[in-house]
Amino acid sequence: MLCIATILGCAFSSTSVTSSLAEQAGIASVYSHESGSATANGGKLNHAALTAAHRTLPFGSKVRVTNKSNGRSVIVTINDRGPFVRRRIIDLSPAAARSLGFSGLAQVGIDASQ
Repeated sequence: MLCIATILGCAFSSTSVTSSLAEQAGIASVYSHESGSATANGGKLNHAALTAAHRTLPFGSKVRVTNKSNGRSVIVTINDRGPFVRRRIIDLSPAAARSLGFSGLAQVGIDASQ
């Protein structure tokens, strides 16, 4: 019985971690790497693709990113790791940032429950 409670406790714990990752808010930045640079998933950075880097979401995850200042949103695919700057939650390809209407930094919300 104790074993089952322990297993269930672990399941609830991992679910809450997943839930906290499903929705986040913070600062988005735009990639400054050259197009064609290697990404963490083994692909190449394509500035025209709707892709992004996130520290922990699995590669291939579809994430809705919404610019809080204008309400525009775009769905991107996670294909890299980052950003590695404090308080930033996602690095976007230039194409994704253009879709959101910004070119430097922006306050965004992300929803990974796509």
